[in-house]
Amino acid sequence: MKTLRLLHRWTGGLIGLLLALLGFTGALLVHEDAFLRATVPHAADAQRQDTATLAAMATKVFAERDRPRSIVLATERMGLNKLSYKTAEQAAYADQDGNIVQAWTSNWARPEAWLFDFHHHLFNGDTGEIIGGIAGLAGLGFVVTGLLLWWPTRRMFHVRLWPRVMKRAAIVHHHRDLGVLIAPLLILSLTTGAAMNLKWFSLGLRAPFTSPAAMDKASAAPKIKGGKLAKDLDWRGVIGQAQARFPGAEVRTIGLPQKAGGLVSIRLRQQKEWLPNGRSMAWFDPATGAMVASRDALALPLGSRIANADYPLHAAKVGGLAYRLVMTISGLTLTLLGTLAVVTFWGNPAGTPKRRKLKAKAAAKPVGEALT
Repeated sequence: MKTLRLLHRWTGGLIGLLLALLGFTGALLVHEDAFLRATVPHAADAQRQDTATLAAMATKVFAERDRPRSIVLATERMGLNKLSYKTAEQAAYADQDGNIVQAWTSNWARPEAWLFDFHHHLFNGDTGEIIGGIAGLAGLGFVVTGLLLWWPTRRMFHVRLWPRVMKRAAIVHHHRDLGVLIAPLLILSLTTGAAMNLKWFSLGLRAPFTSPAAMDKASAAPKIKGGKLAKDLDWRGVIGQAQARFPGAEVRTIGLPQKAGGLVSIRLRQQKEWLPNGRSMAWFDPATGAMVASRDALALPLGSRIANADYPLHAAKVGGLAYRLVMTISGLTLTLLGTLAVVTFWGNPAGTPKRRKLKAKAAAKPVGEALT
């Protein structure tokens, strides 16, 4: 138990602040749509999903000289389309008629953009994504070891949102009790976060349900070569075909070919899908607009369907306001636990309270000297 306690304290002291920052930024990002509705024009507009509106918007946006490579369409909670360009950080918000509302070429120009970049990439691309995933696994380790360390002291359990006094013993006691209380939420958020960042971890979790090879095969894009993108592509026909293939589904993204021979892609979300942008797909020849392939997300292997629940559970994209508040509590609690772990550790990294040190020092002195 002593070794476990040292491991828990040292790793918490070293990466607790990172977990605290991930928890805090995650809690803020849960409310991104509300922030945009309050601060950006047309973000509170009602969602429009009729074929005519979508086709007219796509025709207008993709006819621009500096056209985007993809469009993420408005949702019920956020009435703007988001345009992404070839340059990684270049993006824009447009109303549902295709008029640019705000545009930027750096994530630092939009608070929700740099918050997401930090939370998901630690400002360091794929490398930061891997580090964040490892931090999530470390957080899971903290939860497990914290539960083991708490068990011998379970009779002293108290529910407190803040330590009784700001002294090390009280902070440690509060840290353990609060961690136990919120453990199920932390396990959910940390597991889903690590699974999204670390493919091997995600595949390992789903392996009991579906083999990794089967999941990779099911998610692969069709190996079909498309023609050159037509200047007057019939977007009404393209979108109409996608809607006919998945009746009642919400059109979520429209993407142009990323390289020569690529296909036009449309993502849709069927009613039973939790993922905000769905995983149902339709692909089209960019020269003719003919549908050449499709994929029904509801027919994917069980492991893939479970994996598709990671993001909506992690980012509170299901469950309405109640679940958003639950995940906000999870993120803020992780912030508090991580911050106090760092404070108590660096205040006394050896793990021994000062009072105990003084008693040990006094006990080591000769009796006569100790009485003087």
